[in-house]
Amino acid sequence: MVNILANPARFLRLAGAVLPWCWAAAAVTGGVGLWLAVFVSPADYQQGDSVRIMYIHVPAAWMALAAYTLVAVFSAVALVWKHPLAHIVAGAAVPLGAGFTAICLVTGMLWGKTSWGTWWVWDARLTSVLVLFFLYLGLIALRGAFDDAERGNRAAALLALVGFVNIPIIKFSVDWWATLHQPASVLRIGGPAIHPSMLWPLLTMAVAFMAYFAALLILSVRAEIAGRKLQALLVAAGRNEPAADGLQGEAR
Repeated sequence: MVNILANPARFLRLAGAVLPWCWAAAAVTGGVGLWLAVFVSPADYQQGDSVRIMYIHVPAAWMALAAYTLVAVFSAVALVWKHPLAHIVAGAAVPLGAGFTAICLVTGMLWGKTSWGTWWVWDARLTSVLVLFFLYLGLIALRGAFDDAERGNRAAALLALVGFVNIPIIKFSVDWWATLHQPASVLRIGGPAIHPSMLWPLLTMAVAFMAYFAALLILSVRAEIAGRKLQALLVAAGRNEPAADGLQGEAR
């Protein structure tokens, strides 16, 4: 990983090879997952068809946590090994994670209204996920708050590492405190507690979300690298122009 980050050209070659597979995986698993969720998975005996919100809500929640974990890991890599590409990857993952967190919150509110009769309750799980969303927004704002981009990157990396303490709080909040939110039913000791007719559509949609995230992340990183290359070329051209004019003046 460190060797790839140290060589942007190598990263771009690898990304170019992986990107089509990510799009293909997202399209295929997304289509299959939606078909399973709508036509194969049964309605819940208590919640009815509203339980199908789960197939968007749960993968979005998983990706919100996974994206922040990735941000924290790459922030640590950037701070320790000083690789600029690590900052780029972390920065590209932040708005994507914020998007997944927003989807998680909105679908959770819709599901909560049908299940609990209210849009929102200030229980541990919902509140900690809202804090995660604010952390994402804080990282976005912090990166743009400094004239020196390097200082903004370092400040955001430090915030990402400090904010990572919220990830285990989100995961174990339903175990540590009494909440309306149901306990873990998939990622739990003893195996999943969800019926296979619901588990397989859920896992298929999770793969689709992961592939979609990977594709968007690659595109964002490539765009940022291209933008920095263009900026460097413009700066170099601006520095060379006066020198060229001076040489022409001396020749005259």
